[in-house]
Parts: sequence; structure tokens; C-alpha cells
Amino acid sequence: MTDNEMEGPGRKKTTVDTSPARGLYLSRMKIVSFGSFSNRVIGPFAPHLNVVHGKNEAGKTTLNAFFAGVLFGWEDARGAKNTYKPSNADRAGSLFFTDEATDEEIELTRIKNIDGLQGAADILDDIDKETFQTMFALTSDELRSLRNTTDVTAKLLTAGSGTGASPAQALAEIQSRIGEYTSRASGLDHSITQLTARQDELRAQIAQAGDEAERFKHQDKEFHELAPQREALIASLQKLNAEIEALSAGKASLERLEEELTRSIDKREALLEEEQALVAEHRLHERALDPSLASIAPADEHALRDRIDLLVEERSKCQHSVDLAKENYTDSKSNYEALLEAPDLQELEGRARRQRHVQIALSVALPVLFVIAGVPVFMHGREITSLSFTALGIILVVFALFLAGAALVMLFRPSKTEEALTQRKQDAQWVMLQDKKKLETCEGELSVQMTQTTTFLDRAGLGAAQGSLRRARALLDEAKDARAASSLFVQRQQALVAQLSAIEDRLADIQRQKNALYSRLGIALDTPLSEIATLIEQKSHQRSGLIETSENVNRRYGELKQELAHAKRQKRFDELKLEYQQVTTRLAESGEDLARLLLAKHMLEAAITAWESKSQPEVYRQASRLLSLMTAGAWVQVRMSEEGKLQVIDRVKTVREPIHLSLGTCQQLYLSLRIALLMTAENVGRAIPIMADDILVNFDEERRHGAVVALKELSARRQVILFTCHEEIVELMKSADLGLNLVEL
Repeated sequence: MTDNEMEGPGRKKTTVDTSPARGLYLSRMKIVSFGSFSNRVIGPFAPHLNVVHGKNEAGKTTLNAFFAGVLFGWEDARGAKNTYKPSNADRAGSLFFTDEATDEEIELTRIKNIDGLQGAADILDDIDKETFQTMFALTSDELRSLRNTTDVTAKLLTAGSGTGASPAQALAEIQSRIGEYTSRASGLDHSITQLTARQDELRAQIAQAGDEAERFKHQDKEFHELAPQREALIASLQKLNAEIEALSAGKASLERLEEELTRSIDKREALLEEEQALVAEHRLHERALDPSLASIAPADEHALRDRIDLLVEERSKCQHSVDLAKENYTDSKSNYEALLEAPDLQELEGRARRQRHVQIALSVALPVLFVIAGVPVFMHGREITSLSFTALGIILVVFALFLAGAALVMLFRPSKTEEALTQRKQDAQWVMLQDKKKLETCEGELSVQMTQTTTFLDRAGLGAAQGSLRRARALLDEAKDARAASSLFVQRQQALVAQLSAIEDRLADIQRQKNALYSRLGIALDTPLSEIATLIEQKSHQRSGLIETSENVNRRYGELKQELAHAKRQKRFDELKLEYQQVTTRLAESGEDLARLLLAKHMLEAAITAWESKSQPEVYRQASRLLSLMTAGAWVQVRMSEEGKLQVIDRVKTVREPIHLSLGTCQQLYLSLRIALLMTAENVGRAIPIMADDILVNFDEERRHGAVVALKELSARRQVILFTCHEEIVELMKSADLGLNLVEL
């Protein structure tokens, strides 16, 4: 396909881009928010060879992911994969491309995937995401293989054919459309296979629709014959239903009246028995009651109750006084006895006796000592005629006499402890005697009150209470209950008489209703209910037969009516014939379209074969030269085998497949093949730089130098951005290209 457009059922529209190539290159990246970067500008970048240097975790891999995300969309979060989405913001950023000839700057911006790429999105017209990831986004892992080698090679080589779209892509599109025309998928309405199958189905359905129309004619005749039979069955059923309903209702009414009659007779007997029991109970109650109490007036009863309440209150006060006096006497007696036997009191008495003994001992010992001391001193003073000794002796004897007199006074005078003990005993005994007198007084008052109460009750006719106020109240209550019972007896007797009268009236009314029912049903009076039930059963059996017959007729009538109504609305026969003609027309159109697609496929395959025969040798020649440059002549040729497998040949003509190469040599092979393809297919991704992330880490020094020379050669045709964390690689790149653009992270 060139500048024309091909359209048809199920086809996609393809247009050719003939816009001239532009010398654009990536000049800088602006990251608004992505991963750990925020409001960061990376650059500037030169149009040829660039090196981005940074330590581990400086963000080199993040920049690669950001570049691909802006172009082809942010990655969705799946599993544990890092999508570089900040926790507090959306991913957003811009790429700036500069026209090398005019210095005009173009901005591409992406915020949300749903909004798409904003700006000059036609930069991506000559590249897709798969080609970018395979050929332009190079990593150490990516260099271990080249996915879909044949498809990628054809896509890149035919991209330089001079058309807006690659013939390889056009061929893939045509093959996809041819597959649609021959597919059995139900969703493809232009598939020849599906259209043919549908045509066969329609033929069978048209024949079936004709048979169905003939069947409808026979059903219409049967439908008109069933109508009179159906009406006669309905009339018979209605008459029989009315008879059964009347008999059933009459039988139910008779049963209800019989039940009510039985209940009324039983109730009458029960009321008579209740009346007899009530009279007997009343007579027994009258004999058990004191006549004087039964005839007491309400005013006298109230006065008696008030007087009894006062007596109860007085007795309660007297009893309370006795209880309180008894409690006080018990407490005072206990205190007095406890005081006499208290251990502390005995200890105080013992201490007082010991103090008395000590006083007696001191009152005897001290005067004797002073006399013994004073007499010798006095005698000695007389002997020596010393007035002072004589006076001292006299003083000692006088003092001894004074002490003896004081001791005599103390002996006959009781101590304070003894006085306190004696006073406590006297106080406790006095309290006990007072409480005893109080108790005797209260008990006397209580006895007087009880005597007065007994006398009052005897005079009031309540001698049976025997002085008990509570029993007196009970007697008054019994008298009151007796008077109430007498009044209630009269009321109950009157109520029983009224109920008996009402029951007699109801029995007469029930008999009248039964006679009227028998007359209305047209049967003899007092016909047993069993005979009525037998008659109803006979008519019900007759009705069941009519209902079964009527249901069969109605079912068939309804089926015919529904089918005939459906037949009136049925336009399926005409629709099938119309659809058959439409399918036939579409089948012819699909056949013509398939023929055109097969012709286009043949022409594109021939063109691609010609382009590949011209361009593919150049790709493998360039790849062989670059691999020899990287390996210092160890491997000299890259070729494709007859089976379509990639092979390499060393300097001694040994043929190997990539799986048998070392890791470094395998990466050098696929790097040389990618560089050769990129240099040959210059029209693919013209403005997109080669993003190489530490692809030289597995190369030794000599082969690394050859790879740097190859990258420099590629940078003469395309923009190359190499990311690395190794200082030695930066120095090697500087020595290989003095115009190298270095960006530090």
C-alpha cells in the first residue's frame, strides 16, 4: 500500500505519512514528579554522544523509565513491580526536543495516561513501543538476546522504503485482515466462513418456516370448532358449582347450628347446677357467721376500727417502752458485771496495793535511817562539843519524826486510784438500779393497757378475740366480707336467672333457623347431615369430571389461540428471505475484498523480499564489521542460516550460535547487530535517542574500547545517551570523543 486508502467491511483505515524528516534531538528532561525526583531538570543533552554519570541509586534507571513513560504511557501497578509513582502526587513530566537546524524547541508532556501524550505526538509516528524497547532502550539484560529477530529486522529494513508506513507493518495488517475473512470467530461479520455457514442456516430456516405456516392453517380450523363445546362446558360447570356451593353452605350452617344447640343445652344444665351450688354455699356461710357481727352498722364498724387503731398505737408504744427499758437494763447490768470482772480493774487494784506497800516500807525505812544517822551525829557533837554537829543531829532526828508523821497520815488516807475505782463501781450500780426500776414501771403500764383492751373488746361484742387486737380486726373483716358475700349472692342469683332466660330464647331461635335452612335447600326436615354430605360428594364427583374435560378443552383452546396470535405477528418467513439475500450479497463482497487482499499480500511479499535482498546483506556486513571491531578480530562474521537462525564465525571459520557464546561476547554480538540495524534503518525513530544503561559493564578493557568506537560511529547518525556509574567508562568515552557531552547526576 502506498498513498491510497483501502476500505471494506471490517477493514482498518491506513494512511501514509509523507512529511519530511526532521533533525530533532532530545535536549533536556523536566521531571515534575516521578519516583524520588521532584521538580528536576536533567540536561542539557547534545545531538550526538552523551554520557550521564551518577553513583548507584542516583536515578539512572529512573530516568530511563521516565523517558519511556512520557513517550508510551506510565506503567500500571502489577504485583511487586516498581512503577515509580510518588506516594503524594501523580507522575508527571515533559521531554524537550530541539530542531538541530532551527533551534526550535518542541515539548512533549504526560500527566495521566487517560489524557494521552500532549504536544507534537507525531514524533512517535515512525516508531512503536515494542521497537523502542527492543532497539532503543538498551540494558545489560536486553543485550543477551534480540526478541523476534526476523520480524524486527523486516520492520526496520523496510522502514526506509520511502512510504509513510513500513511495508512489513502493512503486510502484517493485510495478513491479519485475511485471517479475519477466513476466521470462524463469531464476532467477525465479514468472515467468509461465517457468512457461508449463515447462508446454509437460513436455507434450512426458510424451509422450516414454510412447514410452520401450513401447520398454522390446520390449527385455525381446530380453534373455531372448539368454541361452542367450550361454552357449553362452562355453563354446566357454573350451574353445578352453584348447587354444590348452596349445599355446602347449608351443611356448614346446619353443623354450626347443631354445635351451638349442643353448647346451649350444656350451658343451661351448667347454670342450673351453679344456681343450686350457690344457694347451698350461701346457707353454709350464714350458719358460720356471728349474727351480731353480721348486723353491725357501717358507722359503728368505723368507730370500732378507729378505737382499735388507737389501742394498737398505745400498745405499740407501751411495748416499745418495755423493750427499750429491758434493753437498757440488760446493758447496764452487763456493764456492771463486766466492770467487776474486768482485767484492767483488777490490775489497777493490784497496782494500788503495791503502791500502798511501797509507801508503808518507805514510811518506816526513811525515819529509821534518819534517826540512825542523827543520834550518832548528835552524840558525837556532844562529845566534841561541836555546836554544828549537835544541831545537825537534832535536825536529822526532827526530820525523821516529821517523815514518820507524814507516813502515818498517808497510811490512813486512801489513794486517788482507789477513790476512782470505788466511784466507777458505785456509778455502774446506780445506773443498773435505775434501769431496773424503769423496766418494772413500763411492764406495769403494758399490763394495765392489755387489761383495758380486753375489757373494751368484751363490751364491743369482740370477746372471741380474747384481747388480741389483730384478731378483733380479723373478726370485723370477716363480718364485712359476710355482708359483701350476701350482696354478691343476690347479684349472682339474678345474673344466673337472666342467663337461663337468654339461653331458652336462643334454643327456640336455633330451631327456627334450622327449619328455614331445610326449606331453602329443598330437603326434608331433620334430614341427617350424613345424607347431605353424600349428596355433595356425588355432585362434586360429577363436577370433577366436567372440570377435567373443560381444562383439556381450555388448554387446547389457549394453546391454539396463543399460537395463532403469534402466527399473525409472525414475519419471520419474510425476514429470513431478506436476510438470505443480504448474506448472499455480503458473501460476494467479502470474496472480492479477500481477492484484493491476497493480491496486495503477494505484491507486498515480493516487495519486502526485494528490499530485504538489497538491505539485509548490508546489515549483516555492518554487524560483522562492528563485532570484529569490538572483539579485536576474534569474531569476524555475522550471518543468518537457511533455517533463519543467527550465527557467528570466528577467525578460524568456527560457526557458533549465540547460546554457545560467553556473556560478554553474546552482548557484543547483539549490540553490533542493533547498531547495524539502527544505522541502516535511519527512518525508524528519527528523533528518538538510543538510551543505553550500563551496557559495557561485562566487557573487558580492550573490547570496551571497541564498543565505545562503535557507539561513537552510531552517534554520528543518531543521538546516543549512555548511563553509567563507572568513572573509567566516562574517561574512556572522553578519550574516544573529545566533543562528548557529560551530564552529572
